[in-house]
Amino acid sequence: MHRQRNAKLVATLGPASSDRDTIRALFEAGADVFRLNFSHGSHADHKVRFETIRAVEREIGRPVAVLADLQGPKLRVGTFAAGPVRLVEDETFRLDLERERAGDESRVALPHPEIFHALEEGAELLLDDGRIRLRVERCGPDFAETRVIAGGGLSDRKGVNVPGVVLPLSALTAKDREDLEYALNLGVDWIALSFVQRPEDIVEIKAIVQGRAGIVAKLEKPAAIGSLEAIVAASDAIMVARGDLGVEMPPEQVPAIQKRIVRTCRKAGKPVIVATQMLESMVGAPVPTRAEASDVATAIYDGADAVMLSAESASGQYPVEAVRMMDRIIARTEADPHYREAIDASRAPLQQDGVDMAETIGAAVSYVAGLLPVVAAVAYTSSGYSALRVARERPRAPVIGMTPRLATARRLALAWGVHAVLCHDVADVSEMSDLACDTARKEGLGQPGQTVVIAAGMPFGVPGATNLLRIAQIV
Repeated sequence: MHRQRNAKLVATLGPASSDRDTIRALFEAGADVFRLNFSHGSHADHKVRFETIRAVEREIGRPVAVLADLQGPKLRVGTFAAGPVRLVEDETFRLDLERERAGDESRVALPHPEIFHALEEGAELLLDDGRIRLRVERCGPDFAETRVIAGGGLSDRKGVNVPGVVLPLSALTAKDREDLEYALNLGVDWIALSFVQRPEDIVEIKAIVQGRAGIVAKLEKPAAIGSLEAIVAASDAIMVARGDLGVEMPPEQVPAIQKRIVRTCRKAGKPVIVATQMLESMVGAPVPTRAEASDVATAIYDGADAVMLSAESASGQYPVEAVRMMDRIIARTEADPHYREAIDASRAPLQQDGVDMAETIGAAVSYVAGLLPVVAAVAYTSSGYSALRVARERPRAPVIGMTPRLATARRLALAWGVHAVLCHDVADVSEMSDLACDTARKEGLGQPGQTVVIAAGMPFGVPGATNLLRIAQIV
């Protein structure tokens, strides 16, 4: 089953979408990747969902990716003695480390010493997703005296954001480490790391994962944008997590930052997911707003590899309808003649310095696909690298990612335009060429006499050795 679109669709599973029939319906409606959100649910819940995904995968006979999303460090205030309080604009409010002492209208515990160590006079604190804003007037290693800039109601355990400050903490909490090991033992294909601030966060998790899954860096902190190129280089994929990013940055800056992240990822050839509130109204309504449909389309015009549904498919009233709607928006956007113009115009040219053979072959494949009536661009790949190099160029022909490794086929389900197909090992170029043509025909992408262009590496089975381009005809 080949999708009639290039951009991929990530659907989050949850209480509204955990049974076998719904998961299969989500796939048939358009989901390419299923997200397990470890901020919610137990390990047992995630195991059941994972095993159900794999059962559906066996039924449909197509590789499906599973992404485990780690919660990351959640910074929260303590509790209040008499229930919710109201912070009044221009009044003072104290935060401290006295976690055993319940809060009131004048103070509350903030049991995160790393925040106090990073604060300076004039810094801002955002509480409850930015609804309350505090400015630090005086601070020390165990307290902060603040002035309320924007007030409102505040209740137990509300979140805290510290914009513009790099906090001295790991992106991996103790809970994340337990969840990570559990997810890896399950056999997930991608791990999403939350609240990445610097490339060292990616280095830390990669040392633990040891190649057992691809690493998606979630960009939701302004500090990460300052190290964008280095984080993209260190990661296997990127998620534009616009929820927290929009809390810590002025909303008017988020669209431009989203475009910058997508451009950077396309230049590097790394898959990029645009996420959060894409069809938010479909949590409780059977159709999205026109603005939401436009938001999804904008990400597609920019060339994002994937767009993601969160609560819409996890806990909403219309999970299958939300996936079907997003699938339709993607397909309709890609059918617009201006879509191809936008994709071609935004392609990042290869730089002469530092270009490897795989990037050169990928560019050549796309060039050939634009000159000849090519029905498929076939990347024969062991690690997935060849397919990603071809996908980077956004060729006009569908990309078939042929691989003898099931893990690689599953990971490629996230990449733009790549239709992953599991195949056997080949011995020589002639066998590879015949297999590529036969696969294009069986997958419904071409007929006898039509042309395919093939990228591969010699010797076969060596990751990252893409050095061969071949043009062949289906027989």
